[in-house]
Amino acid sequence: MNKLPDEFTLGPAALRVSDADRALDFYVNKVGLELLRRNETTATLGAGGKELLRLYFSPGIAPRDYRETGLYHIAILLPDRASLGAAIARLAANDVKLGAADHLVSEAIYLWDPDNNGIEIYRDRPREEWEWRGDQVHMANRPLDFRGLLAEPEVETLAAKPMKAGTRIGHVHLEVDDLEKAKKFYGEVIGFAPTATLPGAQFLSAGGYHHHLGTNVWESRNGPKPSPDTAGISLMTFELPDAESIAALKARLEGADIPTTAQASGFDFTDPWLTPISVRQRA
Repeated sequence: MNKLPDEFTLGPAALRVSDADRALDFYVNKVGLELLRRNETTATLGAGGKELLRLYFSPGIAPRDYRETGLYHIAILLPDRASLGAAIARLAANDVKLGAADHLVSEAIYLWDPDNNGIEIYRDRPREEWEWRGDQVHMANRPLDFRGLLAEPEVETLAAKPMKAGTRIGHVHLEVDDLEKAKKFYGEVIGFAPTATLPGAQFLSAGGYHHHLGTNVWESRNGPKPSPDTAGISLMTFELPDAESIAALKARLEGADIPTTAQASGFDFTDPWLTPISVRQRA
């Protein structure tokens, strides 16, 4: 059976944005990421000095169009509940509109950058609190406990600082044109296991996580592929534990006629919805 290793994690993601200063104001001053490096075309953002998100500056591109396949949201996973309370306080102080939900396995807020790129910021509940029904994890959309989150210790102190070390990309949610095609590609070829299904959406993971990847057709069923002239996702990173698991994934992709390009510590490929993906060995 094709399967990703249990130690699988996601590495940095990248987004296309239209205005460098506007995007950096949003991600640094409002979201709370650190600016690690910047040049004329790219900025690297992170937490605790570790890269988490890259921004590619593409002046003149249009906002993300959700009728196209591609990005639904990237999800920033925080190390603790107080950090989520701090994120809420920071965003509220900057008048950023939020969506929110308690998913049982996690607590999450949702927002959109100035280019309509979707962002989730969340914290996981301990795994022992997740409810599994066979191989499916129980998730829901319940009201978020804003009062409890804002009452967490140190929220005010944390809100005045960049996001904590340990913050990382927890999952990525994509829009696709066909759920069965997405399940076949990301399940049978890539090796994720399905963990949950909702009307018009499915969730997949490695190692018993609730999900590393979401796919949906809520607005993109039979939709066109993303245009390079709109904002959206420019990179997902798959981090695998060893050379053997990297070679096995490469062989599965090439067996499915998906071209790969060798890199120093792994390889690159593009999914059927034009999402660039870098596979590398975790440092």
